[in-house]
Amino acid sequence: MGKTTRKLEVVSPVPADIDIANSIEPLHISEIAQDLNLSPQHYDLYGKYKAKVLLSALDEHGGNGDGYYVVVGGITPTPLGEGKSTTTVGLCQALGAFLNKKVVTCLRQPSQGPTFGIKGGAAGGGYSQVIPMDEFNLHMTGDIHAITASNNLLAAAIDTRIFHESSQSDKALFNRLCPPNKEGKRSFNDIMLRRLKKLGISKSVPEELTQEEVKKFARLDIDPESITWRRVMDVNDRFLRKITVGQGPEEKGMVRETGFDISVASEIMAVLALTTSLSDMRERLGKMVIGNSKAGDPITADDLGLGGALTVLMKDAINPTLMQTLEGTPVLVHAGPFANIAHGNSSIVADKIALKLVGPGGFVVTEAGFGADIGTEKFMNIKCRYSGLKPHCAIIVATIRALKMHGGGPAVVAGKPLDRAYVTENVALVEAGCVNLARHISNTKAYGVNVVVALNKFSTDSEAELNAVRSMALSAGAFDAVICTHHAHGGKGAVDLGIAVQKACENVTQPLKFLYPLDASIKEKIEAIAKSYGASGVEYSEQAEKQIEMYSKQGFSGLPICMAKTQYSFSDNASAKGAPSGFVLPIRDVRGSIGAGFIYPLVGTMSTMPGLPTRPCFYDIDLDTTTGRVIGLS
Repeated sequence: MGKTTRKLEVVSPVPADIDIANSIEPLHISEIAQDLNLSPQHYDLYGKYKAKVLLSALDEHGGNGDGYYVVVGGITPTPLGEGKSTTTVGLCQALGAFLNKKVVTCLRQPSQGPTFGIKGGAAGGGYSQVIPMDEFNLHMTGDIHAITASNNLLAAAIDTRIFHESSQSDKALFNRLCPPNKEGKRSFNDIMLRRLKKLGISKSVPEELTQEEVKKFARLDIDPESITWRRVMDVNDRFLRKITVGQGPEEKGMVRETGFDISVASEIMAVLALTTSLSDMRERLGKMVIGNSKAGDPITADDLGLGGALTVLMKDAINPTLMQTLEGTPVLVHAGPFANIAHGNSSIVADKIALKLVGPGGFVVTEAGFGADIGTEKFMNIKCRYSGLKPHCAIIVATIRALKMHGGGPAVVAGKPLDRAYVTENVALVEAGCVNLARHISNTKAYGVNVVVALNKFSTDSEAELNAVRSMALSAGAFDAVICTHHAHGGKGAVDLGIAVQKACENVTQPLKFLYPLDASIKEKIEAIAKSYGASGVEYSEQAEKQIEMYSKQGFSGLPICMAKTQYSFSDNASAKGAPSGFVLPIRDVRGSIGAGFIYPLVGTMSTMPGLPTRPCFYDIDLDTTTGRVIGLS
C-alpha cells in the first residue's frame, strides 16, 4: 500500500492481545495520514497515535472516484464471537501490506462498559489488531463522552421543563422564554422560530401572538408517562437500570421513575453513525423525539430549545478518528451504536471519507455488528439507504466451532471450557450446521452483492471439516469461501481472502436491492424482515399495536425498520440454533429513534444497561508505573 506498512514477526503460540499490541511501536499518525494523501490542514492531532480527520477532507478529495466497498458480517455467533473484527482488520492488513492496495478499515468505537466488564476490548485480536490497543479501548478522542454529556443535558432539560411548567402560568412561561431586552423589546431566537413554524404560527414578533398561540408555543405539556429519553453513562451498572428522580425537597415532590442506559445505546450515538454532514446532524439532533405531549403530539429536542446546543457538544465528535493496524494500514474509528436497538454499524461519514481517500481500485472494509441477519441487514436497509452507497462485496465470517453448535453440538458458554465435540473431528456435525451459513449466504446475496465466506481456522479444526464447509458454502451460492489464519499470522494469513474479495468486487453485476420499500407500512416492513429470518408470521402485542398506530398517525411510518432481537438465533428463541423456520415472531413493543431515522420493534426483552459479573475484566487491568503502559487489557 505504501511506505508505512511494516512486517510482523509472529510467534507461536499466539501471545495475549495486549502483549502483541505493546510489542509494536506504532508509527506517528502523521505518517499514516501522509500515506493517504491527507494534508495536515484536514486533520487534528490527538497525541502521537491518533488524529481527528476533518470533514473538509471530503471537500478536498471529493473529485476522486470511490474505492471498492466491503462489509463484514457473520453467521449466527456463539457467545465467544467468531472473529468479525479480527477478520476485518486481518483482511485490511493483507490488502495493504501484502497485496499493495490502498485500504482503510472502518470500525466502531468500543464502549468502556464491556472493556471493564465481561467481554474485554474490541480492537481485533492476535496479529490482526488496531493499535495502540489501550487508546482504542479507553476514551479514544472523547466521542462517547461527548454523547454522554449531550444525552444527559437533554434528560436534564426534560425534567426541568416539566418542573417549570407545573408552577407557572402560560404568560409567565412566555415572559421567561422571551424576556424583554434593555429597550423593552422581546424577540424569538432561531430555535423558537423553528417551533413556531412546526406549530403553523407564521409570526416572528412575540407581541403579535394571541393568548392561544402563547399557550401553544410556551407550554410543551409533556406527558411524564410517555418519556422514552433516559440518562446514560459508559459504565456497566445494573443498579441504575431503574431509578427515581426528583426526590429532593426543592423539586416539590415531582418524583418520576426512569433509568440509565449505557452511553452507546443513546439515540445520539445512532445519529452520529447515520449523519452525512454537520447540517444533517443538526437536523437529526433537533428531530429526536423524547416523548409526547398529553395531547399525543411528539415532543422533540428542538421543542425543548436544545438542538443547537447538542450540535455544539457534538461538533468534534462528527470527525472520525484515524488510527493504525499492527501492520501500519490506516483505520478510521467512528461511532459505536448498539447492534440490537440501533443498527450496529460504524459511521457513514467515516466510510465516505475512506472511499475518497483510497480512490478507484482501493478498498474500504467496514464491519456490521452481530450476525448477518442483524448487522448486514441493517447495513443494507438502513445505513446504505441514508448514505446512498452500495457495497461491492459482503463477507460472512464463520468458524467450525459455531457451525458445530448449529449442527446440534452442546451449548457453548463463555468462561467454560469447550465440550470435546468442538475440539475433535466431526464432519457430519459441521455439515448439519451449514444450514445456518447457507441461509446467511442466500439472504445476503438477495441484496445484489457477491458473498465471500471467511472461515477462521482454529488449531483443532481438521482439513476434512474445513473442506466440507468450503464445498457447502460454494453450493449455497457463495462467490468464494476462504480459509483464514490472520489471528495467528496477521495479514499474511488473509492474503487468499484479499484476492477473493478483490475478484468479488470486480465482478459485481447487479444494483443494490433493498428488502422492502420505505413506503410500505410499518407492519409490512417488519414482516419482510421476519420472513428473512424464516418466520411464517408475526404476532403483535397490544402495546406494539398501539405504538405502530401512534407512529403511523404521527407521520413516522416511512422510516426504515431496525429489529431488536437476540443475536444468537434467526428466531426470537436464543436456543433455536441452525436455521429455524415456521415460527411466529413475537413483537413485544415498538419504539422510535426518530432523529436517527428508524423505528425499532422489540422482539423479547433487550437490556440497554449491562451488569458486571462476579469477576469483571477490571481485576486484570493495571498500569505499569515504571513504563506508563497499560497491562491486562483483553
